[in-house]
Amino acid sequence: MNWKAYNPNWAHREAVRAAATRWQKRGLLSSLQLAAIVAAHPLDYYRPNIFLRITLFIFTIIGLSAASGFMALLFSGGFHSGTEEVMLVTIAVLTIAGGLVLLEFAIKDSHLYHSGIDNAILYYILSWTVFLLAYIIYELAPIGYRASSSLTSPNTNTLLLLTLPVLLAATVRYADRLVAAAAYATYLLLLASVLLRFPIGRLLLPFVVMLASAAAYFLVKKLAQRPDYLYYKPCLQALKVLSLVTFYLGGNYWVVREGNALLSDTGLSTQVPFAWLFYFLTAGIPIAYLVVGLRRHDRIWLLVGILLVAFSVFTFRHYYSVLPAEIAATLAGAVLIASMIGATRYLRTPRHGLTTAADDEDDTRKINLESLIVAQTANVPQPAEAGFEFGGGRSGGGGAEGTY
Repeated sequence: MNWKAYNPNWAHREAVRAAATRWQKRGLLSSLQLAAIVAAHPLDYYRPNIFLRITLFIFTIIGLSAASGFMALLFSGGFHSGTEEVMLVTIAVLTIAGGLVLLEFAIKDSHLYHSGIDNAILYYILSWTVFLLAYIIYELAPIGYRASSSLTSPNTNTLLLLTLPVLLAATVRYADRLVAAAAYATYLLLLASVLLRFPIGRLLLPFVVMLASAAAYFLVKKLAQRPDYLYYKPCLQALKVLSLVTFYLGGNYWVVREGNALLSDTGLSTQVPFAWLFYFLTAGIPIAYLVVGLRRHDRIWLLVGILLVAFSVFTFRHYYSVLPAEIAATLAGAVLIASMIGATRYLRTPRHGLTTAADDEDDTRKINLESLIVAQTANVPQPAEAGFEFGGGRSGGGGAEGTY
């Protein structure tokens, strides 16, 4: 059974054409070879540029909201006073069902591929689904628990538990990175909501978040070996970034201390147990990310490490301020710019296996581009070499044109 809403060949063809274009710019392919690859891998889907995608997204949301409002007006006359809840559930069910039909129809017939329209329909359906789940949980809950909406309440636990499979199913079918990120956030919130129900949960929460993030990272790394990696590449890359970030935030001193204050009854930010350990993790994890990124030539590790270094500086400065904020920001910016210029000039010539030149992405390894190019360009017509040519003779004529 095909669980994918979009044609899996679209992602593969897109990756092939992007890799072939890079190779052609480097002079490894001729224009004829590139043209043959492009002709053999047509992109028969619709996905405009980012600005048009945003515009289509906004107008689609407006159109869907207007349709729901029209439906509410249409049904308002058919329900008696006091049955507004039934009307609301009816509108939610019809919106979800109609939205799913519309989304599948748009993808199959109009060949939309993350075009803004299909993204908007998907988010609209999921928003109504979460709302419907929350409403049903609220109505089924005992009266004494209905008003409870904290992270540790049974209502929240149930809602997160029911929302997670919905988001996972949507991610598997539509391969949307925002939905994947929402599923990951729901996963962490569910762990936190369960853990905080126990007295020792607040103490263990940072370490559980780090373990859960590490588990998610290794799962993403394993999923990246699947044959359909290209279809889920945006989702897996987003999850890789999020797992690295949440692993760091789980051990960040500022997050732990202020989060502990937020969860406490007093709301006071006080020293947390094992403060030395969280100071060590705050300083050490970004450095470890930078080292891993440089050793493995992994851009995601490197960029995340750089951003987290800045967050670690903010964390230490928040509790141990030495200079005024404007002076510290100016000095930090100057140091970063100088470091960037120095590193760029130093690595302009490849050293230690590093260079500032753009490198091929991992996609090249997934699609075996070399064999593909050989197969696709084997029949490309080549210009004939100049050899012996007939013609050019002349005769005396006798009434004829005098040439033959």
